[in-house]
Amino acid sequence: MKDFTRVVAAVPKVKIADCAANEAAIEDLFTLAVEKGADAVVFPELSLTGATCGDLFLSPALLSAAKKALERFASFTAHSPGVAAVVGLPLRVLGRVYNCAAVVESGLIKGFVPKSVINPSFDGRFFASATVANSVKSVEFSGVEIPFGTDLVFTSGDVSYAIEIGSDITSPLAPVVNLVLAGANVILNPSAAPEMAALHDYRLKAISSRSALLNVGYVYAGAGVGESSTDYTYSGSKIIAENGDILADGERFMSEASLIAADIDVAFIEFERSKNPLFKSASYNDVRRIALAERFVLGGGDILRDIDSTPFVPNDSVALDKRVNEVLAIQTSALATRLKAIKSKKIVLGISGGLDSALALIVAVETFKHLGYDSRDILALTMPGFGTTNRTKGNAERLCEGFGVTLETIDITSSVKSHFNDIGHDESIKDITYENAQARARTFILMDKANQTGALLIGTGDLSELALGWCTYNGDHMSMYGVNAGVPKTLVKAIVGHYALKNDAVRESLLDIVATPVSPELLPASDDGSIAQITEDKVGPYELHDFFIYHFLRRGATKAKILSLAKKAFNSKYDNATIEKWLDVFFKRFFTQQFKRSAMPDGPAVGSISLSPRGAWAMPSDIGVVEI
Repeated sequence: MKDFTRVVAAVPKVKIADCAANEAAIEDLFTLAVEKGADAVVFPELSLTGATCGDLFLSPALLSAAKKALERFASFTAHSPGVAAVVGLPLRVLGRVYNCAAVVESGLIKGFVPKSVINPSFDGRFFASATVANSVKSVEFSGVEIPFGTDLVFTSGDVSYAIEIGSDITSPLAPVVNLVLAGANVILNPSAAPEMAALHDYRLKAISSRSALLNVGYVYAGAGVGESSTDYTYSGSKIIAENGDILADGERFMSEASLIAADIDVAFIEFERSKNPLFKSASYNDVRRIALAERFVLGGGDILRDIDSTPFVPNDSVALDKRVNEVLAIQTSALATRLKAIKSKKIVLGISGGLDSALALIVAVETFKHLGYDSRDILALTMPGFGTTNRTKGNAERLCEGFGVTLETIDITSSVKSHFNDIGHDESIKDITYENAQARARTFILMDKANQTGALLIGTGDLSELALGWCTYNGDHMSMYGVNAGVPKTLVKAIVGHYALKNDAVRESLLDIVATPVSPELLPASDDGSIAQITEDKVGPYELHDFFIYHFLRRGATKAKILSLAKKAFNSKYDNATIEKWLDVFFKRFFTQQFKRSAMPDGPAVGSISLSPRGAWAMPSDIGVVEI
C-alpha cells in the first residue's frame, strides 16, 4: 500500500475574465507543484475565469473562453502524467450554468463536479445547483463525453479523491459524505469564500472537524490575489488537513501566486476507518469511480510533513499543562471510583525513588485529596535490596515526607538470600533469577501488607514497560490496580516534572527523580555508589520506544514506515543504525511479551492507546516475532 499522497493547494494570480492569462498562471503553478512531487493539485473555485465575474458568468463569450482555456490546460498536463489537477470554471449544461470543478490528469479531462450549495448572496444569480442536474450523467466537451455529477470518485491506486466545492462544506447533506462512505479518503475543495474578520479561524475549525469526522485528508484552496475588491476581499487561504490535524496553513493576502504542499497519510486514514463503526455499518449510494494514473514518487526519507519525536508529550507549554491535568484527572477519578467500590480508604504502594512510583504516589495523594481521605492512610513501602542506591532511597524518603504519607522500610536482602538458599541459587550468579527474585519478593510483601491493612495495592508499571514486557511476571507486573497502565514513559516523566514545578513541598525530590536514570536497581551499585543497571542501555531509549508504540499501535504503521518516520524525526539525535537496532528490539519484545499483558491487572486508559486484554488489545500470547 502507498503510505502517503503528496497534495498541493495552489492560488494563482488571476485576471478577472481573462481566461488565457489565468490558464497560463495555472500552468506555472502546476509546473511548480509537479517539481515538488505532487500527486494532486487544487486550484481555487472558478480559477479559470476568476470568482468575481458577476453577470459575466452568463456571457457566452466568457463561457467559450473558459472552455478553450480548460482544453489548453488539459493538453498541458500531458507533459506531467499521473498528476491530477482540479480547476474551476463556469459550464453551461442544458441551458443552465453550473459552477464546476474540472478534474484533469495526463492530458485528459476526467470529470466535472458541479457545486451543490449555491449562496443567493454570492452566486445564486448566476449558477444552478447540482441538485437540479441529478439526471445529467455526462456532458459533451470537445467532442468527448465527460462524466458529470456529484457522484464521482477519482481513484489513483490506494488514494481516492472526492471533490467538494466551496460552501458545500457547510451542508450536512453534502454529496461528499456519500463519496467518503464509498471509499474516498482525500477531499479536494476549490473555494472562493470572501475573507472576513475571524472567518479564517472558523474555516480552520470547519476543515479540521470535517477531516476528523469523516476520517479523510482535506485540501482547501481559496480564491485570492487578483480577485475584485468591489464588495469583498479574498485572501487566498490554503489549508491541508488530515484526520483533524492541520498539516499546513498557508500565508494569506499575498500579492503573488503561492502554494503549499504536504503529505497526507492515506495508510493511517484507512487504518482509522477499519476501526470506525461508521465505516463498518453505514451504507452508501452508488458512485462512479474514475480511474487516474497511479504515482509512486516518495522516497524513504522524503516525507513532507512534520514528524513529532514526542507524540505523547505536547511541545507547547499550554497544551502540556492541559494534557497533564487531563491525565491526572483520569487517573485520580479511576482510582477514586475503585476505592469507593471496594469501600477502602487505604492504599499500599511500593516507592523506589523512580519515575513510575513517583507518579503513582502523586495519583494516590491527589485521589485522597479529592475524596477527603487522610494522606497518612497511604502506606508507601521502600524495600531496599542489592542494587538500591542512596540517591533513589533518599528521594523516596523525602518524597513521602513532603506528601505527608506513611513510609515504612523493609529491607529485602536477607529474605531474598534465604530464598536463594531455598531454591539452590548461587548468589554470585547475577542472572535473571537473581534479578526477578527481588522483584517478586517486593510484590509478595506489598500484597501481604495490603491484606494486613485492608488496603488497595496500586501498581506503578507504565504503558511503555507493558509494551516491551519490561517487568517481572508476577513481580512488579502484578498489583490490585495499575494506575499508570495507560501512561507511556515519556509522558510519565513529563507529568512528574510538570507537577514538581507547581508543588514546592516535593519539588526538589521530584526534579531529582526526573533527572535519575531509569533503572530497576536489581544489580549491585557501582563502586562509587551510582546506579549500575541502566534500563535504556538494555532495552533502548524510551523516547524511541514511545515513538514506535505510537506509530505502530495508534497509527497502524508498518515496521518499514516507522523506520522512515523515525529517521526523519530523530535525524539529529540518533543515527540510522541506532534507530534500526532499537526498532528490532521493540518488535521482538512486543510480540514475545503478550503473555504478560494478557494477565495484567485493571487500570485506566488515559489516551487512545491501551494494552488491556479486556477489549483494548487482543493478541495471541504465542504469536512469535512478526515484523509487519
